[in-house]
Amino acid sequence: MVTRERAVELVEAQPARERQESHPAARPPEVAVDDVEEHALGWLVHCQSVAYIRSRRFEDMLVGQGPYLVDRLDGSIHHIPVTTHVGENWEALYLEQVRGVRPPDPLLTAVRALVDSEGTTAAMRHLRKHAPALRPQQAKAYVTAVRDGGEPPEELVSLTRKPDPCPPLGIETLAGPVREPPGGEGGVPRSSGDAHG
Repeated sequence: MVTRERAVELVEAQPARERQESHPAARPPEVAVDDVEEHALGWLVHCQSVAYIRSRRFEDMLVGQGPYLVDRLDGSIHHIPVTTHVGENWEALYLEQVRGVRPPDPLLTAVRALVDSEGTTAAMRHLRKHAPALRPQQAKAYVTAVRDGGEPPEELVSLTRKPDPCPPLGIETLAGPVREPPGGEGGVPRSSGDAHG
């Protein structure tokens, strides 16, 4: 488990490294941790310009900077774009993109109930009505998997979800997971991609 103090330490190293690696002419303003929130997934660490932290003047504020999430399980660091963070489903997006958790199947419960109560044909009819992207043989494979007590394959389930007309910006993994040396905290994050802050 990653502590609050360790999360702050990991995030503070991130913008400092980015600033140091940038060209002097395009160097971003110096930033520091301004707020930390505990979340079920980890620690949401909000950074802001040092000038704003000192002055609290609007003109010194960095606008559009979303928080970093330090994963509670492995200490990996992820940047959540501000437009994604203010949305309702950033947690589900994180679980899907970072932890590989499959999003829920919107039709599975109804199809399972129909298979049990009215049979395979009624379940297929309902499925095709609510997921027209499924071809007849795909709908049959989906319902057969449910009838046999299993889960339909993800490639079929993905066709039951309505596409988001304005999909959120992706969550960017900046570093991690953290390798801790034997005997305690203090490991250095392994970078898993270019950092864009």
